[in-house]
Amino acid sequence: MLETLMLSRIQFAANISFHILFPTITIALSWFLFYFKFRFDQTAEPVWMRAYRFWVKIFALTFAIGVVTGITMSFQFGTNWPKFMETVGNIAGPLLGYEVLTAFFLEAGFLGIMLFGINRVSARVHTLATFIVAIGTTLSAFWILALNSWMHTPQGYEMRDGVAFPVDWLAIIFNPSFPYRLMHMVVASGLTAAFLIAGISAYRLLKGDDKQAPKLTLKIALTVAAFLTPVQILIGDFHALNTLEHQPQKIAAMEGIWHTEKRAPLLLFAIPDEESRSNHFELGIPAMASFILTHDFNGEIKGLNEFKGNHPPVAPVFYAFRVMVGTGMLMLFFSWTARLQLWRKQALSPWLLKGLVAMSFSGWLATLAGWYVTEIGRQPWLVTGILTIKDAVTDIAPENVGFTLVLYLILYVVLMTAYLHTLFTMAGRAIEIEEISDDEKIRPLANITSPLTRS
Repeated sequence: MLETLMLSRIQFAANISFHILFPTITIALSWFLFYFKFRFDQTAEPVWMRAYRFWVKIFALTFAIGVVTGITMSFQFGTNWPKFMETVGNIAGPLLGYEVLTAFFLEAGFLGIMLFGINRVSARVHTLATFIVAIGTTLSAFWILALNSWMHTPQGYEMRDGVAFPVDWLAIIFNPSFPYRLMHMVVASGLTAAFLIAGISAYRLLKGDDKQAPKLTLKIALTVAAFLTPVQILIGDFHALNTLEHQPQKIAAMEGIWHTEKRAPLLLFAIPDEESRSNHFELGIPAMASFILTHDFNGEIKGLNEFKGNHPPVAPVFYAFRVMVGTGMLMLFFSWTARLQLWRKQALSPWLLKGLVAMSFSGWLATLAGWYVTEIGRQPWLVTGILTIKDAVTDIAPENVGFTLVLYLILYVVLMTAYLHTLFTMAGRAIEIEEISDDEKIRPLANITSPLTRS
C-alpha cells in the first residue's frame, strides 16, 4: 500500500495538472477576445463580432472550470501539506492574498459585463471590461508565479524558530527565477490559446464551414503561434541559464548528466538508471549540451553525482523535458508551414488542417511537461533550502488520502470529458448556424476577403 507521502504527492500532482490546463488557456484567450472586440469597434465588420461571440463562450466555460478546480488547491495546503503554511505562510499567504485582491477581484468585477453586458452597456464600456478581464488574468499569473518562483529561489526572508519571515518584499516577489518563469508561462499561455483557436478553426473548415470567422481566427492564431514559438525557445534558453546558476542539479537531471564533464553531449534519447547512476542506450550530439548551457563547447556541466541525496528523480525530469522540447518543435513546424502557405495566398492543405486539429491541445502537453520538469526538478525540496516535501506532508492515514484521491480522479475524468464534448459540440453548432445580432448588421459578410483563399 502506498504511504501518505506518495499519495499526497500524487493527489496534488493530479490537482495541479488538471487545474493548470484551464488558466493556461484563459490568460491568453482573454487577450485574443480583447483584440477581436477592439477590431470590431474599429472596423464595424461583423466577422470580428462573430469571432468574439464564439470564443467568449469557450472562455466562460474554461474560466469557470479553472476557478472551481483552483479552490481545491488551497484546501490541500492545509489538509495534505500543513507544514508548508506553518513554515512559509507569512510569505505564501500574502502573495496568494494579493492575487485575490487584485487579479481575481478585477476578473470577478468585470467578467459579468464582458459575458452579459454586450447589449446593455456602450461598446466602449464593454471593450474596457474585456480589457480589464485580460489584465486580471495576467495579474493572476504574476502573483502565482511570484510565489512559485520564490519556492525555487527564495530571497528576502529570514528564519526565526523554523519559520520564514519576510524582510524585503521586492526581493521576495522579484526573486532570481521569477522574470524567466513569468515570461515562459505567459508565452506558453499564448501558444496554448493560439493552437486551440487554430485547431478548432481548422476543425470547422474541415467540416465544411465556409464562413469567414473561422478563416479569420485561424489566420490570426497561426500568426501569433508563428511569432511566439521562436520567442519561447529564446526565453527557454535564458531560463535554462538561470536554472543552471541557481538549481544546477535540476539541469543535470534534465540533461541526464551523471558525472561532471566538459563537452557534455546533448542527449536526444537515453534511459536513465539511478541504481547504476548511468544511462542506457544513449543517443546524443557531442558537446552540444555544454554549448547550449554555457555557450562554450568546452563548458563544464556539473553531474548528478555532485548532488547525491539532493537531486530530483532523474527519469521523470529527463523524459518530461524532451516531451516539452519535442512538442515545441512540432509547434514551430506546423505554425510556420501553415503561415507560409497563407503568406503565399494558398489554401491550407487538408493534411495541414488535420495536423492543426491534432495540435489543438499541444499547448496543454507542453505546459504539463514543462511544469513537471519545474516541480519534480525541485525535489526533494518543497521550498528550496527551507522545507523538504517529506517534512511538509500531513500525518493523516493513507486510506483517507487515497479515498479523496480516487474521488478527485473520477471527478476530473468526468469534467474533462464534458469539457471536450462541449467544446466540439459548440464548434459543430457554429458550423450549422450563423447568428448575427442587430449590433453586428453593419456590413455584409461578402465584403470580407477570405484569408485562406486565393485573392
